[in-house]
Amino acid sequence: MALLRGAGCEVWIGGGWGVDALLGRVTREHHDLDLAHRADQEAVVVATLERAGYAETGDALPGRPVRFVMRDSYGREIDLHPITFGPDGSGVQPADESGGVFAYPADCFVVGAVGGARVPCLSADQQARFHQGYEPRERDLHDMARLSEAYGVAAAF
Repeated sequence: MALLRGAGCEVWIGGGWGVDALLGRVTREHHDLDLAHRADQEAVVVATLERAGYAETGDALPGRPVRFVMRDSYGREIDLHPITFGPDGSGVQPADESGGVFAYPADCFVVGAVGGARVPCLSADQQARFHQGYEPRERDLHDMARLSEAYGVAAAF
């Protein structure tokens, strides 16, 4: 996060680390870091991560322009989600190749904490929206249970 912010990139933590950021504590192990980023800063995001030893994997499904994964030689993964912002501060991310989008309301960009450091992340409501419409894994159930306890949000799996 510090590396990307130092390069002038705006990014927000989502996924499991985003849930933990909202809670202000680590609640489970994580295999990757989900980062939403400004689509217009993507070249800087990628170049900054490449300088830090990350390379795009081509592993992500459905892949660009929806999302893509970068991994370093230690196996650390960053799952990147490009957002195009409107003048009102809301954003959209491609959801599929047929033109569908994931919506990001302007109020979903909030601040949480990881390791005592304040970090930009996605709101509990936004996290719940992203946990809908698919068969949940154990970690999804865990994350949503923690958000429900803390924020009263629920996902409709």
